[in-house]
Amino acid sequence: MADAGQYRKVRDIVLSDPQRKVVVVSAAGKRFSKDHKITDLLYLCNAHAKYGVDSGPIFDMVVSRYIGIRDELGIQLDLESEFEALKKRIDKREVSKEELVSRGEYFSAKLIAAYLGFRFVDAADWVKFNFDGTVDQEATYDAFRSLAWGRNVVTPGFYGSLPDGHIKTFSRGGSDITGSLAAAALDAEVYENWTDVSGILMADPRIVDNPQAIPEVTYDELRELSYSGAQVLHEGSIFPVREKNIPLNIRNTNAPGEPGTLIQESFEEGHEPDRFITGITGKKDFTIISLSKRGMSNQVGVLHKVLTVLVRHNISVDYVPNGIDNVSVVFPAESAGSKLYTILSEIQKEVQPDTLDVHDHIAVVAAVGRKMAFRPGISGKIFAALGEAGINIRMINQGPDELNIIFGVDNNDFKQAIRVLYDSFVK
Repeated sequence: MADAGQYRKVRDIVLSDPQRKVVVVSAAGKRFSKDHKITDLLYLCNAHAKYGVDSGPIFDMVVSRYIGIRDELGIQLDLESEFEALKKRIDKREVSKEELVSRGEYFSAKLIAAYLGFRFVDAADWVKFNFDGTVDQEATYDAFRSLAWGRNVVTPGFYGSLPDGHIKTFSRGGSDITGSLAAAALDAEVYENWTDVSGILMADPRIVDNPQAIPEVTYDELRELSYSGAQVLHEGSIFPVREKNIPLNIRNTNAPGEPGTLIQESFEEGHEPDRFITGITGKKDFTIISLSKRGMSNQVGVLHKVLTVLVRHNISVDYVPNGIDNVSVVFPAESAGSKLYTILSEIQKEVQPDTLDVHDHIAVVAAVGRKMAFRPGISGKIFAALGEAGINIRMINQGPDELNIIFGVDNNDFKQAIRVLYDSFVK
């Protein structure tokens, strides 16, 4: 939605299929690397207004972008009066931050609705937030059905309204959630999420050159990939469509002919790809605390004591690999920070282990795939490939459902480990 050219692509995509009846749009993004996202400019406007600094020059950049798109496309729509009214409210400090930053989506939706000849439906009229910031799904679905059922509509993403009528936004990227709520409200056949990539990639393109897109992925696999570090979708965008068993299709606005990635609860036997690894992802900078104690397996509550210490320091544990008389806890290093030695002291006092060690600068890599459970020897093949590449494995963890194989390596080996797995099992 960055410029008039993108609007033309959106129009062609929507009008190419009469079943595409509901369109949810985001604010205008960057046109080039050093450009500004409209939402970022609106946050700046709010900051200027808050401290009594003139926001005019920044606000004019927002106005110029949308007026420019309108004029280039020949859309007959009066935006000037709305921008003028909004600027007056900013100057009088009558507009909240959340309402102001939502205007990027608002004006995008106004423009594309006029361009398509669709009805504009304001998200504030149907996305119903509770005062605690959660979405009232029943009220939201009822409202949207009454406004959109059987109609061609465009609605802004990213925001809704509180019970008192004030605008409330989702976190950044929240237009994905709005789309999911709209699809769920109407029991859609599919929720298409159009973005700038041709689906979910099997590995980070900053690490692997031109990684393949994942053609099909289950919601469980998607959850594993997201948790392990993949930047996929806003987490809140999954639940509404998953609850209604609606497939989610991630597509590329700039390459509409490509099928993208289809996400659904399950796939029929024989309909799945031959490869057993769906995706490879990971994160750096973990800490591992390892302890051993003779007879630990016969003592009740050792792990509970360790976890209680970590809870006391507000540390969430990601993985707990263990053996007969040893256990390790893996967590992000930044969550412990300067508290690490205090934590070790408390574990020593509570558990009195025979050994207590700390391993820093650990990266966690996850190979995710629903078919791994049906392929004997997968773990061995993965670890053999890593061994041949001279990568030392510091930790291994695998769940009983065998949906993923997780291992730890030194931070310095992180990128190489991902490349080795991709080259060995995907190419």
